[in-house]
Amino acid sequence: MGPHDRGAAPDPGLSAASDLNTLLLQGENMIEQLGAAHAKAWGLGSAGRWDLDQQTGLITWRFPDKTATAPAQILGSFNAEAESWLWAWANDSILPEMSRDARAVREWGEAYGHRALTEPKVHGDASTAGALVAVAVRITRATGYYRGGDGGAIPIITFGPVTLTAHDGTTRTVTVEVG
Repeated sequence: MGPHDRGAAPDPGLSAASDLNTLLLQGENMIEQLGAAHAKAWGLGSAGRWDLDQQTGLITWRFPDKTATAPAQILGSFNAEAESWLWAWANDSILPEMSRDARAVREWGEAYGHRALTEPKVHGDASTAGALVAVAVRITRATGYYRGGDGGAIPIITFGPVTLTAHDGTTRTVTVEVG
């Protein structure tokens, strides 16, 4: 598996009969479970610093005692001031390889007639953006979720298996999957 390969094709079990409200609830549950599992397993949410390298496709979190890295995808970004969500596939500053998951969500939305998943920019508040993200996390079966920042355009990132590297060079990989 290369740095950009997360294996996040849309869930083949989803169909036209899939109720968007059900997907929303499942996605919200997934985000909560993923956050708790990653926080417990390696400290997600407590890093001193994070970076995303679009060239390598890796997100990196730095801690006093270790570094955590994972293959990443950008779903999109939320701008609270403009009250808008911009899908990654519509953002020229995001490399195409980094928006594969967002394109999969758009394709699913096109196939099943869910316009909010196919429009480049969606106007709405944080709640609207949160709903779009939850549905996207569910559609792509993401195994990690990260909200990168608090101001301006806030990137929403999904990620795969996390490699932890201690300062002595030892490594271990953490994979989290939720139903």
